[in-house]
Amino acid sequence: MRLGQKNGIVRQWARRGSRPRQPKDQRYQSVYLFGAICPARGTGAALVLPSANTQAMQYHLDEISRTVRRGAHAVLLLDRAGWHTTGQLNVPKNISLVFLPSRAPELNPVENLWQHMRQTWLSNRVFDSYDAILDACCDAWLQITEQPSQIKSIGMRKWAHTGQA
Repeated sequence: MRLGQKNGIVRQWARRGSRPRQPKDQRYQSVYLFGAICPARGTGAALVLPSANTQAMQYHLDEISRTVRRGAHAVLLLDRAGWHTTGQLNVPKNISLVFLPSRAPELNPVENLWQHMRQTWLSNRVFDSYDAILDACCDAWLQITEQPSQIKSIGMRKWAHTGQA
């Protein structure tokens, strides 16, 4: 997920007939939240990085590998971004990559989590600096990981857990 000074606007409740003001920024600094969730356990692993590229993806895979429970195996659903599909990645043995069809983000549960985080903690804001963007991104991730039931609710897909105990 990219989060930056050019932030999104989301709906908000307002009195009928009124037009509430929304903050808008014209600057372009941003960060990337590389995150993965385990909807079955309500946990996640993430890194906030300055760019989205092959090296960042490798850091992300290494972080996921460190957080996968001993003896378990993670299946990571990915879109077909260049840094996901490159042959330069060293995929840890406790992770399998599954590439989703092109233009089908709705199949990836973490996309719904990004939407929830934006609507709940990150939209309708102007960030004063790069550090403020970093802090907001980290705070939002920490808040969602403190709510395992939310991760389970947002991320669970019946088709992905068929046959699991």
